[in-house]
Amino acid sequence: MIPRFFSKPCTTVIATGEAICVPASTGFADWELELAVVIGKSGRDLTAEQAADHIAGYTIFNDISARQLTFRNDLPQQEGDYYFDWLVGKWLDTFGPMGPWITLKDEVPNPDRLGMKLWLNGELQQDANTGQMIFSPAESIAFISQFVTLHPGDIISTGTPAGVGHSKKLRLNPGDHIRGEIEGLGVLENSVEAW
Repeated sequence: MIPRFFSKPCTTVIATGEAICVPASTGFADWELELAVVIGKSGRDLTAEQAADHIAGYTIFNDISARQLTFRNDLPQQEGDYYFDWLVGKWLDTFGPMGPWITLKDEVPNPDRLGMKLWLNGELQQDANTGQMIFSPAESIAFISQFVTLHPGDIISTGTPAGVGHSKKLRLNPGDHIRGEIEGLGVLENSVEAW
C-alpha cells in the first residue's frame, strides 16, 4: 500500500471562524478532519527518519471534499472520471479550513497519540487518534519527497479517520457549523454557507 496525495491551491485555505462556501456545482460536500504537518526546511528524496527532521510543527486541517459535482449529472460516464471528480472536488475555494495556529514540533512530543474529534452542529461525528493513521507523518513526507522538493511553509495533511459524512449519508448544508479539535493543537471552527 502507498499513500495517495493531491494538491490544494492556496484559494482553498481559510482560517478558523471563516465560512466554508459550497457552490451550486457541489452536490455533496463532506468533511475530513486531519492532522497537518508544516515543513520547516527544504528536502527531497528523504527517508522517514530524515523526514521527521523537516517538520517545523503541526496544525488542524479540514479537507472539505465535493463528493458529487452537479455538472456531471447530465454527462455520460467516461474513463478517468473518478480521478477527475476526486481532484476537482478537492480544489474548490474555501475547501481547506486550517488552524487555529501552528504548534511547534517541540510542543508535540507524541504526534502519533493525539485525540481527534469533529462535531457537526454539536453532534460528534469523528472520534479517533492520530495513532490510527495508516502512514505516519514522516512516512507521508518521505513518500511525497520522491516526487517534489519540499520547502519551508509547505503543508501536508495526513488523512482522515472514520466518521466522514459520506459514510453516514450526511452532507454539509448552509447554516451548518463544524468544530474540529486535535489534542494540543486547538480548535478549528467554521460555518457553512451557500456560494
